[in-house]
Amino acid sequence: MKAIAFHRMKVYWPLYVMAIPGIIFLIVFKYIPLAGAVIAFKDYSVFKGFMDSPWVGFKHFETLLNHPDFARVFGNTLMLGFLKLVLVFPVPVLLALMINEIRKSALKKGIQTALYIPHFLSWVIVAGIVFDFFSLSGLFNIVLGWFDHEPVLAMQDSDYFRPVYVISSIWRDAGWGTVVYMAAISAIDPQLYESAMIDGASKFRQMRHITFPLLLPTVLVLFLLEIGNFLDLGFDQVFNLITPMTYNVGDILDTYVFRTGIQQAQYSFATAVGLFQSVIGFVLVYIFNRVSKKVSDGGLW
Repeated sequence: MKAIAFHRMKVYWPLYVMAIPGIIFLIVFKYIPLAGAVIAFKDYSVFKGFMDSPWVGFKHFETLLNHPDFARVFGNTLMLGFLKLVLVFPVPVLLALMINEIRKSALKKGIQTALYIPHFLSWVIVAGIVFDFFSLSGLFNIVLGWFDHEPVLAMQDSDYFRPVYVISSIWRDAGWGTVVYMAAISAIDPQLYESAMIDGASKFRQMRHITFPLLLPTVLVLFLLEIGNFLDLGFDQVFNLITPMTYNVGDILDTYVFRTGIQQAQYSFATAVGLFQSVIGFVLVYIFNRVSKKVSDGGLW
């Protein structure tokens, strides 16, 4: 086995060299910081340092669970995570399937480029666009005026926050999410489509019986990875879209920690919340990975 592994490394050494920056990134920014999770069990003080701060056990976790706002914040996090998983995650899959059916290369590349561009805008810019769109003089209220409807301050109305969150997520990231799926589709053997055409299969049947089934393993892997980030909804997006009037439906664990932990220098409490999110994410990934292995004989491990 060692000889085979060494032979593969010798043959494919350029690929291993290309992987080195990614491995270094994971070690420096993902694995080394894990040691800092210990301050979730300490009453961390900047003056006493990492090692000398006193141990307090599960004090900060109890503070989180017993906080009067925890139920509301955790409920908002679960709801937005569910909406993102159900409404946002499938969109890149559908877009990839539709883009793949475009036969004119120039049109196909143009649509892909148009869908990719929003991903390169920061959430600060996207939030500015959203606020302008829903302002009293924005396009949303202009259209409402055509139908003699009273202007609506959507960004100050809690009923609109969750739809705006979902729509802005789709607009910014759905196009970029098609990259992996398009790569997976391009790896499908063209002979499968040729055989289906000879048998008289329509484009829809080819997509249904060839493209989607062969794309499903990739979808499953990305779904499991998305499950791991179920409670990690993106601080930037929510922080830039939320307003004091929409805290009741938009305040999530990340924004809550920023206000009560980071801004007030309660680093141990903020770390405890982050660890709480990570543990739940790991449990969800483990459960859904077991389910996927029983249902489709596939999974992350």
